[in-house]
Formats: sequence, C-alpha cells, structure tokens
Amino acid sequence: MALRNELEELKGLEYEHDAVLSVYLNTDRSDQDQQKGEWQIHLKNGLKRIREYLESANNEKELKNFEKLSKKVDKEIQNNRTDLLRSVVIFASVEDDLFSVHYLQVPVETSFHWENRPVLEPLEDIQREYPRSGIILPNMDEVKIIDTALGELQEVKAYEFDSGKEEWVLSEGMASSDRMASGATHVDKFQQRFKENLSRFYKEMSDRVENFRKDRGWEEVYVIGEAETVKIFTGTMKKQPTGVMHKNLNSSRAYDVIKELYK
Repeated sequence: MALRNELEELKGLEYEHDAVLSVYLNTDRSDQDQQKGEWQIHLKNGLKRIREYLESANNEKELKNFEKLSKKVDKEIQNNRTDLLRSVVIFASVEDDLFSVHYLQVPVETSFHWENRPVLEPLEDIQREYPRSGIILPNMDEVKIIDTALGELQEVKAYEFDSGKEEWVLSEGMASSDRMASGATHVDKFQQRFKENLSRFYKEMSDRVENFRKDRGWEEVYVIGEAETVKIFTGTMKKQPTGVMHKNLNSSRAYDVIKELYK
C-alpha cells in the first residue's frame, strides 16, 4: 500500500501499552554525514538505546516483543542496503502483525521511537513538504508521467506518439529507436512533421495531464526536459506547472527522476 494511503490507517492505531516501533533512518549517500555508510551505526545505536531503556524498566514482555521487531527491521534494511534510496521509514508491531516499510527519495531526520502508537509527526511534515505531485517528462515522440507522494513512487505511465493516427497511445515498452527504424527518409519526414505540429500534438497530452491532476489529487506539477521542449509543452497547459527543470531525464529511472527533482 502506498505510504500516503497507509498514513490514514496508521493514525487509527493505538494500544494500551507501548507496542509500536517507529524508525526514521537517513540513508542519503549524498549527505556529507553519510559518505561512509554511517546509517548502519545510527541504526545499531538507535535500536540499542530502546533496548537499554526496556532492560532498565524490567519490562520483559515489551523487551521480548521489541527484540523480535528490531531483528526484523535490521534484516529488512540490511537485505536492501545496496539499493537504499535517501531514507527508510518503518512501522512495526507484534500487534496486528504490523510491518510497514517504505524507501523514500526525500531526506528524513534519523529517529527511533517505541510507543503505544506509530509516531507519525515526522511523516506528516514530509507530506506537507512533498505533497502528491505529478512529474511530466516530454520528449519528441514520448511523454512520461510520474505520480509521486512523500517522495515515494506511486505510478509511471509512458505515452508514445502514433504517427499514423497522430495521437498519443500508452506505451507497451517498445523504444523510440525501434519504432522509427523503418528507414531514414521515413524518420526524417516524421520528425519534420512532428516538429511543425508539436504544439498541437502536445495539447492532447497536456489535457491528459490536467485529468491526471484532478484524478490523482496532485497538489504540484513539474515539467522536466530540454528547454525548448519544456517551453512548448508548458505553453499548451491550462494551468502552469509548479516548476520546471531543463534537463533530459527521459532515460532515467523514475526513482532517479524523483531524486533529481527533490535533491
């Protein structure tokens, strides 16, 4: 389940005793304080401090539950240490078999909590700073749409231009170079016609973007691409984007695009 949707469910969890482990871990390799994998030390020390607190309180039941959860959390993160993004957020409890893990492309301040409910305040701060957003990447004959919330990838859609029907169709994964390999003359004519009618062709896609904005509840929209392409695409939009970035990221993974936007 997407973290944005899960947040609402987590707000309803509360127990009579401390039973929920909440972990916010900064794993951002671009952070100067994370150059040598310091997150591993922070993870170890954060869990250790909670363990020592429970030992001093002589609460055997809570300590047993915590030990079970801390091992599960440590194993989850260690198993994914080569693919870590900028942060990890985990909520775990033996109650209701709760184990919610989210790898985000936005930074968090490292903190560990053992309470009777999930500690959600840091997550709510992230939600305010990184709301549900759309990222549009227009290219000559392809437009990618990335749906993101709280720095987490929700969905990716890629549309390619059908030169025969002169309309945008949902991509089935075939690259532009494959679609346009039918001969240099055909390719040149297609590209020339496409450039001449770019605004008209983009208008159809910008209308789809507006529908996505309403359906997905996007609070912000960003357009990323070559300067000329961005200028033409934004010129067809009914509502101007929150921001633009002049950089060709069409070949980048969706997570890397989100990282580039929020770095």
